[in-house]
Amino acid sequence: MSLTAISWIFTLGVLAHNAEEACFLPAWSSRAGRFYKPVAPAVFRCAVMLLSAVFLAITAWASLSSSGSVALYIMAGYVLAMVLNVFAPHVSASVFMRRYMPGTATAVLLNLPLGVWYLHRAAVEQSIELSVFYWAGPLVVLAIVALMPVLFALGRLLHPAAVT
Repeated sequence: MSLTAISWIFTLGVLAHNAEEACFLPAWSSRAGRFYKPVAPAVFRCAVMLLSAVFLAITAWASLSSSGSVALYIMAGYVLAMVLNVFAPHVSASVFMRRYMPGTATAVLLNLPLGVWYLHRAAVEQSIELSVFYWAGPLVVLAIVALMPVLFALGRLLHPAAVT
C-alpha cells in the first residue's frame, strides 16, 4: 500500500477520533477536575472542526508532494502529535482518573497503530529523513499545541452564547 493511501487511512482514523471527542468530551470535561478545563460543547466542536479541516488540507498537500517535501514533514509531525496524544492525555487521564476519557478508544485502536505504520513507512521509503524528522516532528507538535488555544478562542468568538 502506498504512503499516500496510508496517510488517508490515518486521516480517517483521526477524524473518527475527533468525532468521538466532539460527541463526548465536553460533558466529560465538566467532571475532569485538574485533567481538563471545562469547555462548552459548541466551542470545543468548533475547534475540533477547524483542526480537522487543517489536517485534511495537510493530508491533501502531502498526498500531492514528493519525498522530502515540507508537506511530508508537516504530515509526519502531525502524525507524531496524534501518536503522542494517545498517551497524553488520553491513556494517562483514563488511568489516573480511573474512568474513560473520550477519545481513548479511537486513539489506541486507530491513531496509535495507523500512526506508527505511517511513520515507519515514511522512514523506510525515505519519504522523510530521520535526521530532519527528529527536529521537524517535535516542532510541528509544538505548533499544534500552540494552535489549540487559538482554535478555542475562535470557537468562543464564533459561539459567544455557548461560553460557560
